[in-house]
Amino acid sequence: MDGVAQASVSFMVAVGLSLVFGIMRILNIAHGSLYALGGYTAAAAGLWLSAAWGDGPWLYLALVLSALVVGVPLGALIERVLLRRIYGKEHTLQLLITFGIFMMLEDAQKLIFGVEPYFNDAPLAILGTMEIGGIYYTTYQLVVLPLTALATMLGLAWFFNRTRKGKLITAVIEDFEVASVMGVNARSVYFWTFILGATLAALGGALASPTTSLVPGTGAGTIVLSFAIVASAGLGHFQGAAVTALLIGLAQAFSVHFYSEIAAVMPYLVMTVILVVKPYGLFGSPEVRRI
Repeated sequence: MDGVAQASVSFMVAVGLSLVFGIMRILNIAHGSLYALGGYTAAAAGLWLSAAWGDGPWLYLALVLSALVVGVPLGALIERVLLRRIYGKEHTLQLLITFGIFMMLEDAQKLIFGVEPYFNDAPLAILGTMEIGGIYYTTYQLVVLPLTALATMLGLAWFFNRTRKGKLITAVIEDFEVASVMGVNARSVYFWTFILGATLAALGGALASPTTSLVPGTGAGTIVLSFAIVASAGLGHFQGAAVTALLIGLAQAFSVHFYSEIAAVMPYLVMTVILVVKPYGLFGSPEVRRI
């Protein structure tokens, strides 16, 4: 149960990272900061709403709106101003640029929200707890988070397989140049993809905010874990990220309960074992690269 709850949040963040790399071929270090900003914004909005109107269903709407407020404008700004200039460049340059964005967003987070912890558990408390096997779990973590992650995965699968826009994005993934020659506006695809990835990262932070205390450095830990999930699945495989998020979440939960000394490194042990056996990830495969 603990592993499923943890995997649900991890998947929400990792799937955005996987989409951005799969389509844009950019390893976005700043993804972690978008997660943290989504969490801080949701916690701050929730605290304000609780003080003004009391606890109620509007707190759940605030979680989603906070993700949109962070992900849409920041995603659009970062893609248009910075990333659009480095498409097709060396991955080293992309990493440096996105790391610079990460550092700026971390400082902006401290400037706006300060360095004191933020915590608002009202969405968690409203739904109460449920007992399974003599153990009490919060309904929010056991029901809301997994269902949201499942809905996100099914929604993305439907979008890419059943809609015209999704199929255009798939064409850009397969071959950018051929898709462009055939009339697909690949730059527009990149723009909306990055906004979607940024919003998913912020949504992951917003959904996680009722379950944890938000402190400076939250984004750094999240991006490292997200990279472990994405690399284990195979870069660019968002459906595979759901499987590896669940695998890593369960492994970490078991280690917490039975051998807590290795709990912190368990996700990376799982990743290492997977990559030793399958260097391209569980669902990845070698790609032909033009030299």
